[in-house]
Amino acid sequence: MIKERYQAVLQQVNTPENDPPPYPLMMRGSVVLGRDPTCHIVLDPAQYRTVSRRHAEVLPVPAGETPEGYRLWQVCDMGSANGTYVNGARIRQCQVLRQGDRLMLGLDGPEFVFDYHVGGAPKSRDTIVVDSSISLPQRSSSRSDLVKPTARVNSTPHEHDSVSLTQLFPIFSTGKELTHKAYLLPGGITVAFVVLLFLSVGRPALFNLLIAAYLSGAAYYFVYRLCGKRKPWWLLAGSAVTIILLLLSPALEWFIFLFRQILPGNIPPENAASLGFPVLLVRMFFGAGLMEELMKAVPIFLAYFLGTQIRRSPYREEVGVWEPLDGILLGAAAAVGFTLVETLGQYMPEVYQSTIKAGESAAQLASLQLLIPRVLGMVSGHMAYSGYFGYFIGLSAMRRRKRWLILTVGYLTASVLHALWNTAGEFSPVLLLVVGVLSYAFLTAAILKARELSPARSQNFATRLK
Repeated sequence: MIKERYQAVLQQVNTPENDPPPYPLMMRGSVVLGRDPTCHIVLDPAQYRTVSRRHAEVLPVPAGETPEGYRLWQVCDMGSANGTYVNGARIRQCQVLRQGDRLMLGLDGPEFVFDYHVGGAPKSRDTIVVDSSISLPQRSSSRSDLVKPTARVNSTPHEHDSVSLTQLFPIFSTGKELTHKAYLLPGGITVAFVVLLFLSVGRPALFNLLIAAYLSGAAYYFVYRLCGKRKPWWLLAGSAVTIILLLLSPALEWFIFLFRQILPGNIPPENAASLGFPVLLVRMFFGAGLMEELMKAVPIFLAYFLGTQIRRSPYREEVGVWEPLDGILLGAAAAVGFTLVETLGQYMPEVYQSTIKAGESAAQLASLQLLIPRVLGMVSGHMAYSGYFGYFIGLSAMRRRKRWLILTVGYLTASVLHALWNTAGEFSPVLLLVVGVLSYAFLTAAILKARELSPARSQNFATRLK
């Protein structure tokens, strides 16, 4: 007969609370952990974004006990997006818990320790020996073999009379988690830019450059977090610098000659709408879509080639383009460099010269008003097109037998989206909005598919709501 005088519990660790109370496990039923308010152990969705709505459950093993007659417990993943880990190893279905096992909901997620309590005190670790050789039955999808719980586990913290030092000064206990859980680095960079902006007041050129750099970095960081794959910062910066150097080199004239002189991509500088939508769309397809998307793909192809020349791991995997996520990250970084050169070097000077008759202040204001939407619009503009084409470049690295078909489809699709955006801007703001949302949808759809195809999916740090 199973001895039930010992209470199995889950004790959450690494929380802001000082010595939080344990969560008792029910002897006849399961305890579900997740973000959904109907779960028994509810995790704050604002604090634990890697946790699924119904992430995992802990339940007694049917007819499972140790030779000494103590109840066995198991943890089962409920199809979570970021996985359930026991002692650092991801489980696939269910796994028996030993006393002292550490249960984590997703990498860097909330962590619990499985323990036994007796008479309000923990039972010594060497008293109960869990027989790991016991075979567990397969998890049933119907769940008919389990008794559903009838009461909610009380997760309200007990009140304490004393106040600890870490409660008065939280930074003493959470300092190590600030960098990866509290966005310390982005916050610090933001503060640094604020200080620099204050110092650059009165110098419009420097002020505009700082604004453009910060907004483009924020837009790229958004895409980077969506992708969820780490890539060396110097490689991403190198992609942006490469396209900047390309645009400032004589090679730009070669691209213009090919796509706008030989091919029908010549676009009149003024009154482009007079050509009509179909004609302008064709010209934009050659003169903007095909030309600019090929230029922004140059850093991706260079990284792909560089990766094939490196023989030593892990540098080979870090540098090269081996999967769609690599192509998206490098393509989006190239878009940052392209947008900065195009905005700061072409469009802003044109606006400044066209409004200078109204005064210096009016010209500077008009330039700034152009700068902000153009840079922020990267996520539905240049970043969307080049990131989408980058997906296909990375996919071609995985599916080499179909590489030319893959590259052709990606190149043409990205160019069509680019041409639609440029053409829509000449005719209707509503149409421009529709094309912008469509372009962003194409990019994010590619990111989601790339995460699904990624060989390193289990290490992906992207936020996945479920």
